[in-house]
Amino acid sequence: MEFTLDIALIRQTLKRELQDARADIGRDGPISALARALTRQDQAIRAAKDADLLACRPGCDWCCHFTIDVRAAEVFTIRHFVDRQFTDAAKARVYAEVRANSQLFASMSEEARATQNVKCPFLVDRQCSIYPVRPQSCRNYHATDAVGCEQSYQDPENQDIDPEFAPEVYQLGLSHVEAFSVALREAGYDADVYELNGAFAAAETLPEARLLFDSKIKPFSGLIGEEPDLQFDDLLP
Repeated sequence: MEFTLDIALIRQTLKRELQDARADIGRDGPISALARALTRQDQAIRAAKDADLLACRPGCDWCCHFTIDVRAAEVFTIRHFVDRQFTDAAKARVYAEVRANSQLFASMSEEARATQNVKCPFLVDRQCSIYPVRPQSCRNYHATDAVGCEQSYQDPENQDIDPEFAPEVYQLGLSHVEAFSVALREAGYDADVYELNGAFAAAETLPEARLLFDSKIKPFSGLIGEEPDLQFDDLLP
């Protein structure tokens, strides 16, 4: 889908979110700052002029089988949610899936992972069991027609399938994600992108991972992240 970027909207969103994220991280640390950033991101998406065009509905879970990118702050936020909200049996199921998925992905390249359908370990009965704290990449995956999402699921090796999406929703959501990533990086925290299952498996086996992150040290030993590919980097203030 091709569309013209709203440069003024992106600049304004980047500037505002960068200011808010910097202030929140400096005052309360990255985990609390992420919670506020997620709220602002959701509010911005709901207020987008084309938000009513979105086809995403409960039970529509095609995208919950695609590769999911997370940042360390999101991993620790979700782990805290799981520890407080899940039963022991649910936790055991989640981490068993995490380990299995992580082992499957470990031998694959990024390109190979993109052609695989692997159920998210937090998908339960076609619903997201961590919806309030789901990753920013999940919050930003929207479509105006679920047919394209289903086609991608049915034919994961076809990377030319391009589901229709709402331009303003896309630009607002991505601006929030990129501004928060920049604020994290500026403050010295790990802002790298990790595959969800590998990051959770690493955090589970390394009890001191959260302390390392809070100390501005890469938290996942043996797991290599990637610097986020900032599409709006040249529009940052």
